[in-house]
Amino acid sequence: MANPPSPAEKPPESGSVVLSARAVAIELLEAVLKRRKPLDDALAEQPDLDKLVNRDRQFVRALVTCTLRHLGQIDHVLAQCLEKPLPARASAIRNILRLGTAQTLFLKTPAHAAVDTMVTLAGKRGGEAGYKGLVNAVLRRIAREADLFRQFAPGSGNFTGAISLPDWLWQSWVKAYGVAKATQIAIAHLEEPPLDFTVRRDPDHWAKMLGGTVLPGGTVRRAAHAPDNYRPSPRIEDLPGYAEGMWWVQDLGASLPAKLLGNLTGKRAIDMCAAPGGKSAQMALAGAQVTALDRSRKRLARVAENMKRLRFAVDCEVADATLWQKGKDYDVVLLDAPCTATGTIRRHPDVAWLKDPRDVAKLSATQDALLNTAVRLVRPGGTILYCTCSLQPEEGPDRVAAALSRHPSLARVPIRAEELFGFTELVTPEGDLRSLPSHLAQLGGIDGFYAARLLKQS
Repeated sequence: MANPPSPAEKPPESGSVVLSARAVAIELLEAVLKRRKPLDDALAEQPDLDKLVNRDRQFVRALVTCTLRHLGQIDHVLAQCLEKPLPARASAIRNILRLGTAQTLFLKTPAHAAVDTMVTLAGKRGGEAGYKGLVNAVLRRIAREADLFRQFAPGSGNFTGAISLPDWLWQSWVKAYGVAKATQIAIAHLEEPPLDFTVRRDPDHWAKMLGGTVLPGGTVRRAAHAPDNYRPSPRIEDLPGYAEGMWWVQDLGASLPAKLLGNLTGKRAIDMCAAPGGKSAQMALAGAQVTALDRSRKRLARVAENMKRLRFAVDCEVADATLWQKGKDYDVVLLDAPCTATGTIRRHPDVAWLKDPRDVAKLSATQDALLNTAVRLVRPGGTILYCTCSLQPEEGPDRVAAALSRHPSLARVPIRAEELFGFTELVTPEGDLRSLPSHLAQLGGIDGFYAARLLKQS
């Protein structure tokens, strides 16, 4: 468990540090929603974040993540409180209102802190100073009528999944899964996700050390902090076992595909799109000789760094997998293809607001090209494991069906529930893996993943 924060890290009740933290949050929200930058990238590039103590950095991340997670409902509330829409040029004021609403309705920040700080920030932003009165009036109304504005929250009886998502995404899930399942997915995305670890060995020991529990299959899970009871967590790097390479962070859903490959001792395996490296590490742990490819030099450097910490001898190559010519006749080809990542929205809520149908079409073409390469790289009798962290059928079963049609040498090898530790709900009628964020709710949920196991016949 985390040690109590030092006196220097306790959040001040008021003053410049509080304003600074919220000012950084505004800049991050602007980066995501205006400049369409992934939140993780925006956090990494935000110079003022490192000037804050750990507790305030975590507050900034929690505030921005909460705002993005509930953005649909927040905008619905603001539409009821504004006499007319804000002009496009007032994006900073729009985001100030969003952050203030998130604090009041979901983080349950005291009204004086949520309202006064955001009004002050509006006054400090030059051209937005004229909106101070509007910000004050809107946020005070939301604070007074908070219970009314929470009426569309899950469990209220009025919740509709459509209110929490972009329309195209909601409609695509209704078409794929039906209204009831789409609603369950939307609800699951509003929950703070737990933190999962894949451990090298002895999960019971590491569950005790990390303050978690052991899930079927050996994943260690630490429960999430409730957003309305926010307290700082220790840095990942400071947790026991990190420096010794005894575990790596990996959602249960992300850990399942590689486990379908079994014992890989002595086998040659290639991870075609390796970053961040969790599946390369799993295959190395299972005994494979692993080659990890990624087209991003920066991302692959992080993979190499992780493999060094984990003490896995993985060969890392910077390359576009579709053009790579250095190897062939692999026993196993794992293709965790680039995708819209809509299965990870509970962990990365910015995804819902950064993607659109054009991304699905563009990435589907990339996935086809990568599958064609996988067929070229695997030996006759070898296995291709195709997976994506997308909930869109166009990026999962549709791509596998197209590959089976293009390549008569390929055959599906059905996945059995016992390979997934008895989780029958994760196996499709075709014999593929399909996890939804609403699955395994009794255990704390799971990221959305799709995987198919294919054999290249001799």
